[in-house]
Amino acid sequence: MKSPSFFIYVFISYQNLVLMCLCLFQDGRLSFEPGSKVVRLPYINYLRELGSTFLNTYTNSPICCPSRAAMWSGQYVHLSQSWNNYKCLDANSTTWMDLLERNGYRTKMLGKLDYTSGSHSVSNRVEAWTRDVQFLLRQEGRPVAQLIGNMSTRRIMEKDWKNTDKAAQWIRQTAAISKEPFALYLGLNLPHPYRTESLGPTAGGSTFRSSPYWLTKVSPELVSVPKWLPMAAMHPVDYYSTFTKNCSSDFTEEEIKNIRTFYFAMCAEADAMLGQVISALREKGLLANTVLIFTADHGELAMEHRQFYKMSMFEGSSRVPLLIMGPGLKSGLQVHQLVSLVDLYPTVLEIAGISAVGNLSGHSVLPLISTSRNVSKNEHPEWVLSEYHGCNANASTYMLRVGHWKYIAYADGISVPPQLFMDKDELHNVVLRFPDVQAQLDKLLRSIVDYPKVSSAVHLYNKNRFAAWRDSLGRNYTEVIANLRWHIDWQKDILANEKAIDTWLHGSSRTFCI
Repeated sequence: MKSPSFFIYVFISYQNLVLMCLCLFQDGRLSFEPGSKVVRLPYINYLRELGSTFLNTYTNSPICCPSRAAMWSGQYVHLSQSWNNYKCLDANSTTWMDLLERNGYRTKMLGKLDYTSGSHSVSNRVEAWTRDVQFLLRQEGRPVAQLIGNMSTRRIMEKDWKNTDKAAQWIRQTAAISKEPFALYLGLNLPHPYRTESLGPTAGGSTFRSSPYWLTKVSPELVSVPKWLPMAAMHPVDYYSTFTKNCSSDFTEEEIKNIRTFYFAMCAEADAMLGQVISALREKGLLANTVLIFTADHGELAMEHRQFYKMSMFEGSSRVPLLIMGPGLKSGLQVHQLVSLVDLYPTVLEIAGISAVGNLSGHSVLPLISTSRNVSKNEHPEWVLSEYHGCNANASTYMLRVGHWKYIAYADGISVPPQLFMDKDELHNVVLRFPDVQAQLDKLLRSIVDYPKVSSAVHLYNKNRFAAWRDSLGRNYTEVIANLRWHIDWQKDILANEKAIDTWLHGSSRTFCI
């Protein structure tokens, strides 16, 4: 019998493994009730019925590259210094896929990988480097919904469909005849918002696009309009995020509901891609001995908390799906244990019977879902850690989830007030009501990561990298920085914005910007 194989969708099977990563923007709450009732996701439901669903899975950093760096390396982002979408793992870093290949697996990686340094737009990296600068500029297009095609329009995200077709073809033509176990990874862009083309070549993704066909998969009566705090009542970091994401102006309830509906329709299209891979495995008789892992790098706020995108510790952004199905694993199980993406590294290796190398931040989830007693002991702590150091948030952010508490600390722990939530909607910061809980959780957080020291290191990195980038442009600097994604607001007061950057660069201390 072959060893398991993977697909991310990771598909591993006992002996093959397939890991499928909606490696963008999948809200984990859609993988179980009541969220699963909002949109029909038949293939995720298939995994839920025949596999195990982790109800409390979190990203270790709510943005693309750092999150994936944690997943591929098994280390928290402060250990790998994966600070933003530009600064992540070295190209020669050892991933769990490398170890599978070294141990006899036939491996294939398709679609979005995005865990090594040097990628993403210039705007994205500059916005991260300059988050401490004393200005407030909109960095994104206003979120909108866009209807295209008709009831026969099904393949909207062509790039993802092409990679899904390649994955299915690889299963049929290579994995099916391989004498070795296989490990297949498929990374999708959906349900990432599309680039708003009307805003020019530097624009980010703020268009939620779908067709009538996929919209029929959504139950509109169940699409809620989330409650918002008034702008004046927002935490200063949330205010900065809302403004820079271009969400501070007025939205009608219809606009909000349309954005959310189209987001759910995009999730339905991604679910159909999962179905293509499952069908290929079934057709070739591989499904019974393949482990399938479905997860995402982060979620999507979809207008919760007056924001879209990720870059936040609110549930819509930080909570991700994790479903695992395969031979020797429990069916129809709902796992309440807190887990995070760093747990995938040791989990994959234990499934494949490979010893872990180096110090890993995560722990295998196999003891929680295996039908066998011959597995490792459950060593999961009763907390999960997530951290964020990139754009659209003007302070390094650290989230500790323990039981029903979510504690969020910022920067040095002094200059920016913390947040403490226990309500489902995360609208009531109760940090002043429960000072003893805050003190206890902050002590625990500091025992896991010296977050003031990390924040200081990120601040210094940002300054040094920006200064080097500016010097590399020479006389072109003024023109380049004025034409990044923030160009509309930048042009309103060019001299003031340039002065703000100079003051930040040459200042000796960090001033929090609100």
